[in-house]
Amino acid sequence: MAIMSSTPYWWQEAPPTSLPTAAVATKCDVVIVGAGYTGLSAALMLARAGRQVQVFDRQRPGEGASTRNGGIASGNLRPNYRQMVRRFGAARAAAIQAEAKAAREDLAQFIEREAIDCEYRLTGRFTGAANLAEYETLAREADALRKTLKIDAYAVPRAEQKSVLGTDFYQGGMVRNDIGGLHPAKLHRGMLAAVQNAGASVHGETAVYGFAPRRAGFVVETARGPVEADYVLLGTNGYTDQADPWLRRRLVPVRSRIIATAPLSNNLMAELMPKGVMCSETRKLHYYYRPSPDGTRVLFGGRDGTIAGDPSWPTDSLRRALADIFPVLDGVDITHSWYGNVAMNRDMIPRIFSRHGTRYAAGYCGSGVVWARWAGQKAAWQILGDARGASALDFRPPALVPLFNGTPWFLPAVYAWMSLQDRISGSRRRRT
Repeated sequence: MAIMSSTPYWWQEAPPTSLPTAAVATKCDVVIVGAGYTGLSAALMLARAGRQVQVFDRQRPGEGASTRNGGIASGNLRPNYRQMVRRFGAARAAAIQAEAKAAREDLAQFIEREAIDCEYRLTGRFTGAANLAEYETLAREADALRKTLKIDAYAVPRAEQKSVLGTDFYQGGMVRNDIGGLHPAKLHRGMLAAVQNAGASVHGETAVYGFAPRRAGFVVETARGPVEADYVLLGTNGYTDQADPWLRRRLVPVRSRIIATAPLSNNLMAELMPKGVMCSETRKLHYYYRPSPDGTRVLFGGRDGTIAGDPSWPTDSLRRALADIFPVLDGVDITHSWYGNVAMNRDMIPRIFSRHGTRYAAGYCGSGVVWARWAGQKAAWQILGDARGASALDFRPPALVPLFNGTPWFLPAVYAWMSLQDRISGSRRRRT
């Protein structure tokens, strides 16, 4: 039996590290709060444009979601096109879809341009249908992606499913070839090195307590003294704290947990994941999974359902879900089980916006590998007054979440309700 670690699998090769203590400048052009993908993306753009930038993070840089995610570069959008049309209108819905495509392509170009060794590969993604109705929906979506965005996407009927994924669990699905996978901690490490080489100061383990506007700019209160800045950019996403109570009531931190199997044989991995694709599905709890970059393990994730502590039942739940999809993995050793926070908002769309002069990039809804770097870059362009800062995601701040003050007390009930819906759907699927 393998000894299970509670630290991310990714940290074996690229753990977050404490940076050498550097002097905090009492004045600068831009203060960025959060040293994850968002903050580093913005800092890189601003520093290369000649701005004096300081990035503050209460943890080690990258210790949050940027090195805890599944490394699936999806740029996913929670609402489908029809739902976005109803909420935002046809023009904005189309623009958001087009921006998701641009963001995915831009990430691949960024990694190549900066020569970041993060094992990025354009593998494609398979989305499994929980029932026949959802298969038909996915087939229509594939048609729409081909016609409107020229994305290589196609439906996979159940009879052909095993050519893509070694399971009988789904009722078919969809493959789209514009989505890839990477090593998220190596991506962060490469971004951090680029930011430091560009001349920005990154202060890890230095909390920001708050900030206030002044006649020209802001005063930012940090654990190492006040800083005057012309601009402030918040890139804290699922780790937003009392430094900005206003934002905290608009982003719901949801735990997402991932387990890693022990190394599997080459033959078994070839049977389970013959094309090495990233994977998702249509169930309410929405499990996501992939082969490890070296092709030796299955990394399997989903919503955690807890809001405090680190109980064992979420790991056990993921074990069962993994075995439901791949029965041959029932009882396989799990070497790692960890969680990180994703940030949901009421629109379920990533957001870039300003309020009282403060810039925000947040609310990636579990798809931050693509969206966080893109949104940070867009926010930086806005600070620079560059026309490239225009974005379909910049239209209004996220709405307040009623009865929410930063602690998502309602999530266990939501998790239980979604789990019940999936069990009912599963019973129906087994009867058909």
